[in-house]
Amino acid sequence: MRLSRSLIPTLKETPAEAQIVSHRLMLRAGLIRQQSAGIYAWLPAGLRVLHNIANIVREEQARAGSQEILMPTIQSAELWRESGRYDAYGPEMLRIRDRHDREMLYGPTNEEMLTAIMRDSVQSYRDLPQMLYQIQWKFRDEVRPRFGVLRGREFYMKDGYSFDLDYEGAVESYRRMMLAYMRTFKRMGVRAVPMRADTGPIGGNLSHEFHILAPTGESGVFYDSSFETIELGDDAYDYEARADLDAFFDRMTSLYAATDEKHDEAAWAKVPEDRRREGRGIEVGQIFYFGTKYSQAMNFTVVGPDGARLHPEMGSYGIGVSRLTGAIIEASHDEAGIIWPNAIAPFRASILNLRQGDQVTDALCERIYDALGRDALYDDREARAGEKFADADLMGHPWQVIVGPRGAAKGQVELKHRRTGERAELDIESALAKVRV
Repeated sequence: MRLSRSLIPTLKETPAEAQIVSHRLMLRAGLIRQQSAGIYAWLPAGLRVLHNIANIVREEQARAGSQEILMPTIQSAELWRESGRYDAYGPEMLRIRDRHDREMLYGPTNEEMLTAIMRDSVQSYRDLPQMLYQIQWKFRDEVRPRFGVLRGREFYMKDGYSFDLDYEGAVESYRRMMLAYMRTFKRMGVRAVPMRADTGPIGGNLSHEFHILAPTGESGVFYDSSFETIELGDDAYDYEARADLDAFFDRMTSLYAATDEKHDEAAWAKVPEDRRREGRGIEVGQIFYFGTKYSQAMNFTVVGPDGARLHPEMGSYGIGVSRLTGAIIEASHDEAGIIWPNAIAPFRASILNLRQGDQVTDALCERIYDALGRDALYDDREARAGEKFADADLMGHPWQVIVGPRGAAKGQVELKHRRTGERAELDIESALAKVRV
């Protein structure tokens, strides 16, 4: 993408309404623009980040055996009355009436809708287990939306659901999702720690939150540093081996991890002192097991192996895709701007033309731009070098390919790594090889 033709409206000054780092930087880097309280338009660079995060989620869900679907954002109030949650959910639910005076709502979550879909589609135990998910916009009418996309009213979320024949199967699905989530966050280049959590209005008796560690996190966290050494590679744990899932879950839950709300000083004292870590965390995902809470309330049954009807065991699994964008910035930035992990950056590299109009410099920039394709943002503006450097640091792409007339004459560029600040003069092929890794 050529910056001269792009809608990436960077700002030099920090907007007054932005209270935290991620909100300030997302506005200044031209990723989002606020439309009303807690509701944002995602501009081209921000949308690329959102898509990159969502694609990692999709790939890891597929590896774990979950199928993608897409459900409506608008739901019937009758479904929620079946589960008993319509009146109990509270003012966070946006309730509306259509032109025929039917009560509807903008879905904050989808347990009811998917239970109804399964009730209409699945009749036999032979059709279980099932794991399904969607990535869809949600709405919760927060009383005080703030902190940008970390606490907005409209948000982009992955919500998944499992349906199993019995408790043992439901626990296996839960453990499968825990492994998938840890692999998902690792691929995004951030460290997440699972912590036992309350189930809230979704219900159930088993739940874990996943917190990204960030100095400006909303929750205090305490955890065993052994989390930092757990191997999550393809060959470490097999999704199809129950023993592997059990071993992984036991490893996760045997180590101490708690938010300040759940912190237990007696248990914390048992962690070796050299392994104790304290900090701040931002919740970016949560998983729940809630048994037959919804299948019973909504009369979803299947015929079991013995011919008797039974209620499937259920779980749900959420990842805040839009929230992750802000959380990752909170965990990865400096005074100059964002520092994107490679996997989710809107562009792998920015190409900085320091002498726009110089024939040799222009030609070399075009050559690099053609080679990198959609992975590059080419700063071809008629602007001062200082402005280009500042915007490149602000936007935070992993690499900056700096092209000036003196280096171009020798067929060389200066390559800067955004995270470390290291610079090196390289020939074109060597620079491209580093960017593409």
